[in-house]
Amino acid sequence: MIGNSTASTRKTAGVEVATGNLTLFLYSHYSATDMRKVPSGIAPIISLDRNAPQTLQKQIYDGYRSAIVERRLRSGQRVASSRVLAGELGVSRIPVLNAYAQLLAEGYFESRVGSGTVVARSLPDQFGFPRERKQRITRPEPKARNTSRRFNGLPKVALEPWSRQKGAFGVGQIAFDAFPFALWSRLTVRHARRVGPTSLHYGDAMGSRELREAISSYLAVARGVRCDPSQVMIVSGSQHALELSARVILDRGSKVWMEEPGYPLARHVFALAGCRLIPVPVDRQGLDVAAGMRDCREARAAFVTPSHQYPLGVTMTASRRFELLNWAQEAGSWIIEDDYDSEYRYESKPVASLQGLDSNFRVIYVGTFSKVLFPSLRLGYVVIPPDLIAEFLTVRRSFDLGSPTFLQSVLADFIREGHFSRHIRRMRTLYSERRNVLVASLQEEFGSSVDVLGSEAGMHLVVTFKGKINDKRLSEQAASQRLWLWPLSPCYLGQGARAGFILGFASTPAEEIPASVRRLKKLLRVN
Repeated sequence: MIGNSTASTRKTAGVEVATGNLTLFLYSHYSATDMRKVPSGIAPIISLDRNAPQTLQKQIYDGYRSAIVERRLRSGQRVASSRVLAGELGVSRIPVLNAYAQLLAEGYFESRVGSGTVVARSLPDQFGFPRERKQRITRPEPKARNTSRRFNGLPKVALEPWSRQKGAFGVGQIAFDAFPFALWSRLTVRHARRVGPTSLHYGDAMGSRELREAISSYLAVARGVRCDPSQVMIVSGSQHALELSARVILDRGSKVWMEEPGYPLARHVFALAGCRLIPVPVDRQGLDVAAGMRDCREARAAFVTPSHQYPLGVTMTASRRFELLNWAQEAGSWIIEDDYDSEYRYESKPVASLQGLDSNFRVIYVGTFSKVLFPSLRLGYVVIPPDLIAEFLTVRRSFDLGSPTFLQSVLADFIREGHFSRHIRRMRTLYSERRNVLVASLQEEFGSSVDVLGSEAGMHLVVTFKGKINDKRLSEQAASQRLWLWPLSPCYLGQGARAGFILGFASTPAEEIPASVRRLKKLLRVN
């Protein structure tokens, strides 16, 4: 305590303010041991000017009040203790305690025994800034600010309405209701108990050795991929793998074959790299290699989804695969193979990868766990030709030092202990049932007026209709009815886009699918 012990005091929510000749000191309702249990909160940026006319107390008070009014500190958020803040500001605790007492008195702070001091929970979620503050933070005019030209032509980042929610027909959604949560939780807890100093350091930029070995063994058996663990790099999903590949093998102005129709997000990666995109048509045999060579034989790379073409679901035939490999070898070009959901095939065994046929190391193989496990895992892999490993590592270290290691360890055990293979087998049976119900429901409701494409594999199919439709407008309308129809036409790069819908079926229980198809029919009838 500071000052004379005879002075009278009054208590105000955890602080005691002197009423005599004394200033102010902290009053604690709990012991020093209890204080250590209360975690320190967040302090806003407060710049103190000892030469300013305002007192230190007023400057601290103004800093907190502005942070609360401007919503940088929100209701219920814990604030730093007076001791911590005084230490950070390099001042005694007296001006800090006085400022806190004023904020408590005015209702900006509240304090409870054992809970520390927090921004008052009674404050409304929204209240206006002072008029002068509003004027200071007015958004600048976009034309007045210079940005990279590489962004020109790319779509805005706002999500389309059909990609916002999970539910009927959502694309890229797993059977969330069938995921082995208990098993995954046990593995997670097992590794959480093993966390030590080594676990907190940077991991190998290639990924954990255990996971790379598990993936290499799995790919050799299940996908016919020829590789060893040294070629496997763990990445944050397939988009990350494509970005790395583009930085390593492509230059600004490089020509890249793109499947037509194809995967829009892959196009965005190569467009952002400044590449010239060459649409190559896809027919019932997959990518038309002859058409690609006719239009642009000298392309630097080709992006393909040969096992289950996105979005049409076509499987590239053996003859087309050898044509593509021969072209790459003769032209000195690269092939990027995206094998995103090929584990799920319903009328035959899974088709082996294109990479497994490549004897000249021209294929960069990309895979992800977003479809076979869950999207928020954010783990995928790229199998790198041996002579490009150093280049991939160099590029990665320039902007990304590696993927988080904890979940890599969990996933490695999930694969090595056989849970991964069992999960895929269960999901293949479940997805087959849901696909069968969807195809039957479409045929029952639409008859000969609908064409169903690509239902033999994967987690989605495509439907086109005899009549003319505006698939983007209908998809926007359907979203308000919780039908997540993905339009087909945006998948085309050139002219002659076909209208239709990409319908996911993995996340919708079989018993709910017929009703969803009837709602789709009603929507089309109204329009």
